[in-house]
Amino acid sequence: MDYKVFIPVLISFALCVIMGPVIIPILRRLKMGQTEREDGVKSHLKKAGTPTMGGVIILLSIVITSVFYIKDYPKILPILFVTLGFGLIGFLDDYLKVVMRRSDGLYPKQKMALQIVVTAIFAFYILKFTDVSLAMLLPFSGGKYLNIGWLAVPVMFIAVIGTVNGVNFTDGLDGLASSVTVLVATFFTVVAIGTKSGISPITCAVVGALLGFLLFNVYPASVFMGDTGSLALGGFVASTAYMLQMPIFIIIVGLVYLVEVVSVIIQVTYFKKTGGKRFFKMAPIHHHFELCGWSETKVVAVFSIITAILCLIALMAM
Repeated sequence: MDYKVFIPVLISFALCVIMGPVIIPILRRLKMGQTEREDGVKSHLKKAGTPTMGGVIILLSIVITSVFYIKDYPKILPILFVTLGFGLIGFLDDYLKVVMRRSDGLYPKQKMALQIVVTAIFAFYILKFTDVSLAMLLPFSGGKYLNIGWLAVPVMFIAVIGTVNGVNFTDGLDGLASSVTVLVATFFTVVAIGTKSGISPITCAVVGALLGFLLFNVYPASVFMGDTGSLALGGFVASTAYMLQMPIFIIIVGLVYLVEVVSVIIQVTYFKKTGGKRFFKMAPIHHHFELCGWSETKVVAVFSIITAILCLIALMAM
C-alpha cells in the first residue's frame, strides 16, 4: 500500500491545529458568540458566548490541502467547489446572525435559492465535464447500478440539499457533527483509495481537518463550527457520494443525519396538527435524548458508535 495517500490527512490536521489557536481568539474578539435558545436545554445556556463560525478553520484546512493536489487529481475540483460553495452560504448565514444580529440569518427562501444554485452548477459540471455517471451503486447487489435516466437530476437536488441540511441539524452538541462526519469521511476515503477514484486527497483532507477541529470542538467546546462548517461538510458528503456513484449509501453511513432531519419534520408536523403538542421532548432528536437525562458526551458517543457500525455495514454492502 502506498502510504503517501495519508499525507493530506497530516497536512490538513496540522493546518487545523496551527490555525485553531490563532482564529478562535479572533472570533472571540469579533464577538462571534453563539446564542442559545432560552426554551432549549438548560445546560446549554452556559455555552452562550462560545465563538461560532469555527467552520472557517475546517474550510481553510481543506482548501489549502486540496490546492496541492488539484493538478494531479482534477476530480477533487467539483467536491471542493460544493464544499466551499455551501461553506460560503453557511458563512453568510452565520455572519448575518452573529455580526449583524439578524436572528434568523439568511431568510429560508434566500438560503434555499443559494443551495439550489450551488447544486445546479455541480450537476452541470458532472454531466458536462466528467465521465462520472449518475447511475447509482446499489448496496448488497454485488456491484449492480441503478439507472433512472433523467430522474437522476431531480433526485440529485433532493439528495444534496437533504444531506446538507441533515448535517446542519446534527450540529447541535459539542463534537457531534464533527465526530459523525469524520467517520463518514473515513468511509469515503477507504472507498476512494480502494476504487482508485482520484478523489482521495480531498476525503483525506476532510478527515485530517475534522480530527484537528475536534481538539477544540469536543466537550466542553472552545469553538463551534456554525453553519459555515456544517453546510460545508454536508456539501462534502453529498458531492463525494456522487463522485463515487454512491448516493444511496448516504442513507446508510449518514443515517444519523437522516434521523435528525426526520425528527424535526415529525416534531413540526405533529405540533401543527395537534395544536401545540410535542412528539419529542425537543427536536432535533439529540436534544430529546439530553432531556431524557443523557449527558451531552453520551449522546455524541452513542451517535458516533452507531455511525461507525453503519460505515462497516456500508463497506460490506459494496
